[in-house]
Amino acid sequence: MDALSLGLLVAFITIIVLFSGVSVASGLLIVSAGFLLIFDGVRSLELMPEIFFGKLNSFALLSIPMFIIMGAAIASTRAGADLYEALERWLTRVPGGLVMSNLGACALFSAMSGSSPATCAAIGKMGIPEMRKRGYSDEVAAGSIAAGGTLGILIPPSVTMIVYGIATETSIGRLFLAGVMPGLLLVSLFMAWSVYDTWRNGSPEVLASRVYSLREKLEILPRVIPFIIIIIGVLYAMYGGIATPSETAAVGALLCLVIAMIIYRLWSPVALWGILRDSTRESVMILFIIGAAGVFSYMLSSLYITQSIAEWISGLDVNRWVLLAVVNVFLLIAGFFLPPVAVILMAAPILLPIILAADFDPYWFAVILTINMEIGLISPPVGLNLYVINSIAPDIPLKKILMGSLPYVGCMVLAIVILCFFPGIATWLPDLVMGPA
Repeated sequence: MDALSLGLLVAFITIIVLFSGVSVASGLLIVSAGFLLIFDGVRSLELMPEIFFGKLNSFALLSIPMFIIMGAAIASTRAGADLYEALERWLTRVPGGLVMSNLGACALFSAMSGSSPATCAAIGKMGIPEMRKRGYSDEVAAGSIAAGGTLGILIPPSVTMIVYGIATETSIGRLFLAGVMPGLLLVSLFMAWSVYDTWRNGSPEVLASRVYSLREKLEILPRVIPFIIIIIGVLYAMYGGIATPSETAAVGALLCLVIAMIIYRLWSPVALWGILRDSTRESVMILFIIGAAGVFSYMLSSLYITQSIAEWISGLDVNRWVLLAVVNVFLLIAGFFLPPVAVILMAAPILLPIILAADFDPYWFAVILTINMEIGLISPPVGLNLYVINSIAPDIPLKKILMGSLPYVGCMVLAIVILCFFPGIATWLPDLVMGPA
């Protein structure tokens, strides 16, 4: 069997195994062990533990649990509700202002937490009931927050970007910077759509909302500003040469815990233990996937599948933009079925040499890949954010949540097109702060 045919067989078996209900990490290990045993012999299995733990032997990986603790500390408080309320007080009389408040709160909360599900849960608990009370349709209320939650994997600090940097051996600091302007672009497109949609259908909340005084608008800010200062401080420490990403993440996690304890009175040992327990569980899950993906990548390379796919794609006599379109379609389909971390770990090492051979920037491509993964978060059959929203508002059918999020999928596709025409949106800030790559 030639390597390309073997690659198709591996892909088919992997899909079957993952759809059987086993975890992503376990599924990758099962497939890797099976194919190595059949095609490379029993002795190849002896290397699996060494490869698994060797993949985890990276100082940069320490930033993952630290950023997760940072997000968990924020998610366990009323920070999301305060963010939402602060923006709602300032934008309540603007047509479409409530949708913009939700999207803005999602953007800020995702920058603090780096987690899409946590963003959906935190903002959705406040935003969805309020929007429905003000007369917005279920589709708009649920869809806007489902889409806004996807910003968590693009706006830094992003765990997904850390995973991409480790998988492709690229600079995590540069990846964070590359996500800033595209993240703002997506927020702007989301808000522009909300304003247009409200103008088209009429703004239901202008007459229903109360008028806040300047004092009421200002009194909520002290609860929000400390977290924003932490984000700015983390980014300054990282790019000011003060600390590495891992050290910065540790300081950020500590400061978030301190602020949660001081501002939100999170003194209970049970609550603090819950933060550490949930953070440990999520960190272990991600690290387990990273180790398993390392074994899976070794299996693909050992059987010459990775090299054959790269040679086949590189040998296609097509325009590089056609090649990029094919890659985007592949990423979209993969994102429909697998979580972003799994897709990045499995696909990025294979796709990056092809992207570089086509003279595309690897950091620009990281943004393109991440936006594709964002689309997957609000697209069936997996669509994690859709189910998070459904758990918050179980009386809203999944179909309505999906229909409400579709316009934002269009905004993401438009963002990809804009980035293709203007790649400097992603590369300008990294080059400005850190110099040309």
